[in-house]
Parts: sequence; C-alpha cells; structure tokens
Amino acid sequence: MSVVPRLIKSSLGKKYLMAITGIGLFLFVMGHMLGNLQIFLGPEAINRYGHFLQTTPEILWPARIGLLVFVLIHVAAGMALTIENRQAREQQYEVKRVLDASMASRTMLVSGCVVFAFVAFHLAHYTLMTIHPEFRDLHDAQGRHDVYRMMIFGFSNEYVSVFYILSIGLLCYHLSHGVGAMFQSLGLKNEVYAARIDRFAQVAAVAIFAGYAAVPLSVMSGVIQ
Repeated sequence: MSVVPRLIKSSLGKKYLMAITGIGLFLFVMGHMLGNLQIFLGPEAINRYGHFLQTTPEILWPARIGLLVFVLIHVAAGMALTIENRQAREQQYEVKRVLDASMASRTMLVSGCVVFAFVAFHLAHYTLMTIHPEFRDLHDAQGRHDVYRMMIFGFSNEYVSVFYILSIGLLCYHLSHGVGAMFQSLGLKNEVYAARIDRFAQVAAVAIFAGYAAVPLSVMSGVIQ
C-alpha cells in the first residue's frame, strides 16, 4: 500500500483531511457572508454581485463542485473519526478525555450533520430554487436576476428565517471548536498560541453569526424591504 492511501486510512490522515477541508469551508463561510451583507448596500450592489457569479461559470461551478467535495470529505472523515473514538473509548484513559471535553467538541458530529442538512436546504431554496421555482422569474430593471427581492421574499417567511438563524447558530457553535481543532490537527496549536487560537475561534464564530443573522432579522423587522 502506498503512503497516501495508508495516511488517509489512519486517524492522523483523517484529521489532516478534516483540517484542510475545514479551512476551505471556513473561508467559504466568510466569503459567502460578505457577499450576503451586500444586501445592506441596496439592490444594485447585491444584484450586481449575483450577476457576476452567474455570468462567470469558470469560477462559479468549480467553487460549487469544490465546496461539495470538501463538505463530503469533511463529514465522512468526521464520522470515521467518531466511530474510531467510540471504539477506543473502551480503554480507561478515554473516559477522562470524554469527561474533560467541551460540549462543542462532544457534539461535533451531530452539529456537523445538522449543518449539512441545512446547507442542502439552503442550496435547494436559493441556488437550485426548487422550493420556490418562481424565484427564477425575478429580474431587475437591467434584466439581471433580482437577488435582492429573492432574499427579501425568502426571509419574509418566519419559519425559514428562524430555521436559518438556528442553523447558523449551530454552525458557529461548530466553528467555535472546529477552528481550534484545525490548528491542532496541523500541529500549529501549542501552549504559546493555544489561548489566542481559541479566542480567535470564539470571536470569529460570534462575528459570523452576527453577519449571517443580520440579514433575516433585518428583513423580518422591516429594516430591509
């Protein structure tokens, strides 16, 4: 067996895969948030942004495919590690590790699966538009897809907005531990930087939650209309 397959099958290899894909997903979450926040600049800004993405398939489709691959690898590696950890938990030294673990780290698999379900719903809602096919007929005065009106219409549904906010909260709870775990898996988290990395993870999680939640809350409150 060559080195690469052997590494991937090992616990260390799975942790590397989770860390690398986690970094990619974290960067996507940040970029997507910045794109969404353009709704506060008005219809022109967000519609221009959406039009740019739709008219550059050489960027859009590799990003979509890459995102899907990263999500699948991240979830698969996480599930495999969880199974391995449960099997190893029969040993006494694992008992203390579980008791000492944070709630976020102990619920990583559950939160990750719920977030995955949310991503699937979000893609069906706004990207594939299978839930609201009428979104495809929304166009602004320049003939571009009216992302502004689509987002307002979508988030005007209180159930959708509440589910969105709760899912983003769970995602950020996941990130509050996952970001630090990424650094640790890559061997970059030591006693000197551990506290700073953990603080960065917590601040980033709060900032991401605030950025994403601001849009549906603004729509429901009438700030954006």
